Amino acid sequence: MSLFDQYISGGNPFEIQSSMKEDETEDVLAANGYESDELEKSAYQEYDSDSDVPEELKRDYVDEQTGDAPSKSVSRETLRSRKRSDYSLNKMNAPILTNTTLNVIRLVGKYMQMMTILKPIAFDVIHCMSQLFDYYLYAVYTFFGRNDAYESTGLGLSSSRLRTTLNRIQESLIDLEVSGGKMLDLWHRPKKEKERKYRVHISAIWWFLTLTSSNTLYGLAQRVVATESLVFLAEQFESLQAHLDSVMPSAKKPFLQQFYSQTVSTASELRKPIYWIVAAKAIDYEQLLVLMANVKWDVKEIMSQHNVYVDALLKEFEQFNKKLSELSKHVRMPLPVSNILWEHCIRLANRTLVEGYANVKKCSNEGRALMQLDYQQFLMKLEKLTDIRPIPDKEFVETYIKAYYLTENDMERWIKEHREYSTKQLT
Repeated sequence: MSLFDQYISGGNPFEIQSSMKEDETEDVLAANGYESDELEKSAYQEYDSDSDVPEELKRDYVDEQTGDAPSKSVSRETLRSRKRSDYSLNKMNAPILTNTTLNVIRLVGKYMQMMTILKPIAFDVIHCMSQLFDYYLYAVYTFFGRNDAYESTGLGLSSSRLRTTLNRIQESLIDLEVSGGKMLDLWHRPKKEKERKYRVHISAIWWFLTLTSSNTLYGLAQRVVATESLVFLAEQFESLQAHLDSVMPSAKKPFLQQFYSQTVSTASELRKPIYWIVAAKAIDYEQLLVLMANVKWDVKEIMSQHNVYVDALLKEFEQFNKKLSELSKHVRMPLPVSNILWEHCIRLANRTLVEGYANVKKCSNEGRALMQLDYQQFLMKLEKLTDIRPIPDKEFVETYIKAYYLTENDMERWIKEHREYSTKQLT
């Protein structure tokens, strides 16, 4: 009562309290609890109702002597403007999260409390936390990134470190045994181990409808949410490393260091194999090869007009760009995601072009010049669609076309030095 007695004659203790907490970054009222953006926007429309009021009348009170705003109150308009900026900020910079990630973070908070109270079992708790992260990482990879056909391309989609991490998790934590073509029970206890093993399961119907449909850009929205949420979780683990290290027994600290260097730091590397699957299907590379096979390359004169396969490929990229723009209206597309997607698509297109040029049976010097003309036209238009610089695998194509002009002795040495091309292409 002594607190409220001070304000019987006037003032508002809650308003002053909000002024004192200006530095706090979390705003409970700014939480997005609306079912759609339209409902969310309507909730904020009341703040825009005074748009016809002159700017002079909207300004907060400022002391003419000092130029300072009053310290003991925050005007209603200030709160309104703050709300508007919070809304804009949250829409632009809010992390992409799944409920699973939030639940894991909550569990980690409880585990850290347990370690503070029961320090002798700190290592056991951290070990279980690491298994939780391991399983999450492996599940995201299994659902969205595993594809043996694309992993065999030899383009280094999965780094050796990531492959080692996935193999280790699979051997120590994942139940892969099958019986009669079906998985065994959810978990079983191996004879020589005390650890339980788990299997990763997902609905086949959901998988087929979402991740195999071109209408959803092969589940890109789901892939983005799952992958970026995992990356966010890894970032939170990174921020906890110093604290976990402080409670870890000295003899066990190498385990923690290994967990961070071999698992937590590899989470962002999952982006490449996961988004590669979308890039490999989003553009019709097979149709490009068909169009290139119909081109007459043994021409007798220098051509001034590029071939139609270039326009067809550029049209595919324009449609891909349009789909990405549409998708970003529903799920925020972080810059690293769009960059990786574009890099993958361009890399695949360039390698398809080299394959198309390698399929040519008859070609004149003028035909080689036509190849260069086509590729320069492709690059010129592509650079208007994307900010990726330099263009991935640009040299891969240009070097291959120019190699046709080498003498026989130089060609032999060139073939020995350029093993990045397939045997068929070198032949």
